Amino acid sequence: MNTKKVLIDASRIITEALVQSGADIFIGYPITPSNLFYSYGKQRFPQFMAGPDEISVLQWMSGFSASGKLPVTATAFPGLALMTETLNMAYMMELPMVLVITQRLGPSTGSATTGAQGDLKFVDGVISGGLPLPVFSPSNFNDAWTLAHEAVKTAINFRTPVILLTSKELVMTQKSFDVSTLEPLQKVDRTPKPYEKPYQTYKAGEDKVPTFLPLFNEMEQVRFNSSTHNNMGLIGKNDAESLGNTWRLREKLETRIDEFTFYEYDAQENAKHLIVSWGISADAARDAVAQLRNSGEKASLLVAKTLLPVPPKIYEIIDAYDKVTFAEENMTGMYKELLYGKHQNKHINVATKFGTMLSPSEIVEKVKEFIE
Repeated sequence: MNTKKVLIDASRIITEALVQSGADIFIGYPITPSNLFYSYGKQRFPQFMAGPDEISVLQWMSGFSASGKLPVTATAFPGLALMTETLNMAYMMELPMVLVITQRLGPSTGSATTGAQGDLKFVDGVISGGLPLPVFSPSNFNDAWTLAHEAVKTAINFRTPVILLTSKELVMTQKSFDVSTLEPLQKVDRTPKPYEKPYQTYKAGEDKVPTFLPLFNEMEQVRFNSSTHNNMGLIGKNDAESLGNTWRLREKLETRIDEFTFYEYDAQENAKHLIVSWGISADAARDAVAQLRNSGEKASLLVAKTLLPVPPKIYEIIDAYDKVTFAEENMTGMYKELLYGKHQNKHINVATKFGTMLSPSEIVEKVKEFIE
C-alpha cells in the first residue's frame, strides 16, 4: 500500500472532510484558535463568506440553510457565546448546519493560544430548556476525518445544528501523518423524504424528523418558525400539537441516539479499573493505559466521541467497572460532572489539568491512588 505522509493539522483534515461530505458554504469571522478553518475554508469550500461579526455569521448560516445549503462555521467560546441566540433559533427551526468549536483556556477571552477542555458544560446547556444538541469530539486526526463526516450526516438526517467540539492543540498542531489512511468520503444524500400532502414543514413520521424542503422550492410552500409552532409552522402556545413539536426536538435525538453513538473502547480482560477520556486528553489516556499494563496493572480505556446527548452505551460500559478515573483538561472534570454531577463518588476520581496539557504520568498517578 502506498503511503503519503505529510505535515498537516486537524483544521485542514476537518475542512476537507466537511467539503467531501457535501457542505456547501463556509461563513466565518476569524478568531484564535479557529483561524486556520477560516483560511482553509476560503480555499476549499464551493462558497465562502466573511461575516462582519459572529452574530451575523449565524444569521447568514440560518438563511443559507433554509434555502437548502449546508453551511459551516468555526469559532471559539467568545464567538459561540455571541452566536447562542441565533443557534437556538436555528435549532427550533430545525435547520441543518455544522459549528466547529475550538476550545481554549477561559473564561472570557482567557488565553487564546492555550488549549483547554472547558466548553463542555456550555454546549450542554446552550439550547434553552435543556434540549439536546448533537456534540461530537475528535480525539485524533482519524476522528477528525470521520466525525466531521458524521456531523454533516447527523445535521442532514436529523434536521439539526451539530457541534464538532475540538481543541487548540488538535486543530493547530502540525504532525507527520499518513493521509492515505483516510478513506474518500461520499456526499451525504439530501434527497427529500416522501411526505403526505398537503406538505407541512414540521409534520414528522415515525422517525421523528420532518421532511426538509427548502425555501423557494417549486413544489410546496415552506413556513419556518422559531417560536413554538404547530405542524404547519404557525405559532402555537398551549395546544398539544405545538407543544408536541417541541417535545419531538428531544425525542428525535434521544430515541435514535444509537445511530450516532461513537466511542473507542479498549477493554482488558479482568480489568477492574477504567480510564475515561475525550478529545485531546485521549492521547495521554492511551499512553497511561499502556504504562499501567506494562507495569503489570490491568486497565481498560473508554474514549467518548459522541458527547451529547449522552449515549446509554457510555453508562453501560462505565458501570461494569469498580473504579473509574476521568482524564480531562479542565478544573473539575466536566465530563465526569456531566455524567454524575458534582457529588463525590468513592468509585470515581478525576485526573485534571488547567493551563497545560495533562500528561500520562499524571493519569497513572491518579489511577494508582485507587489501586493502593
